[in-house]
Amino acid sequence: MAQPMVDGLERELAGRARVVRLNVAEPAGAEAQARFQTTKVPAIILLDADGVQRYRAEGKLPRRRAILAAVEQAS
Repeated sequence: MAQPMVDGLERELAGRARVVRLNVAEPAGAEAQARFQTTKVPAIILLDADGVQRYRAEGKLPRRRAILAAVEQAS
């Protein structure tokens, strides 16, 4: 289940990165799915402050440390 991991990332990244959760069955999620052309869930996409994609994983949850490393590189 993705929720516990994302909850932890949200706490750990507070003040450094914003975690946004979207459901592809809802309008905002469907819009994001089309914009980023995701084909699988879950999709984890890291954007820098300019909106440039810096990390992407689809279809399975990546390791927590991979996401944290990507955040550090994008900072």
